[in-house]
Amino acid sequence: MAATDSSDPVLLITGASSGIGAATAKAAAGTHRLVLAARRLEPLQELVAELGGEERALAVRCDVTEWDQVEAMATAALEGFGRIDSVFANAGFGASRGFLEESVEHWRSMILTNVYGVALTIRATLPHLLERGDGHVVITSSVAGRQALPGSLYSATKWAATAIGEALRAELRQMHENSAIRVTLIEPGMVDTPFFDNRPGDWALSDDDIARSVMFALEQPPGVDINEILIRPTRQPL
Repeated sequence: MAATDSSDPVLLITGASSGIGAATAKAAAGTHRLVLAARRLEPLQELVAELGGEERALAVRCDVTEWDQVEAMATAALEGFGRIDSVFANAGFGASRGFLEESVEHWRSMILTNVYGVALTIRATLPHLLERGDGHVVITSSVAGRQALPGSLYSATKWAATAIGEALRAELRQMHENSAIRVTLIEPGMVDTPFFDNRPGDWALSDDDIARSVMFALEQPPGVDINEILIRPTRQPL
């Protein structure tokens, strides 16, 4: 697809086929051109059609645990729109609590997606952001990335995602002497999202609540770096 003439900034979202990723795409559609990536292509294509077609959004099949696919995702964004302004490393999933629960294959896939996938997304897009000299990286962590939950390997992956965000910010400031690329950690509490097999219901946050938080961070003026947004429903005690 040829680049459009629009001057709207480009936001790349992984895990965009449903949940927080899809909600953020809808929230950003009026102000951003979008690169929507996920393993399932059909829901991405439906979302692209809903958001105005290929002049406004691109659908890219991408497993964030596969480096060649993540590289291709970044290349598709640059070839399609000529730039990447913001990256939302959002792809991830959970597991039942308990170190005697879930299969080891499920664990492996979760760790690769939630940790390695975030790192690969950064690796594929950071050279362009550094070349530009500015931009924004947003990472989905969790309340579980700030306090260990009983029997939760998922919690460990989100501690790692939190550390990746902090390490990236430090690298930018100390190794690249860059003070313009911003890094934000989004740390949701309980969200009523397709992420869960047994959804928590109305008392929990909605995907739209988290999308608004992402947009709040993205819409800050240059020089304002919202480092992290920890957001819980009022009924969540921890």
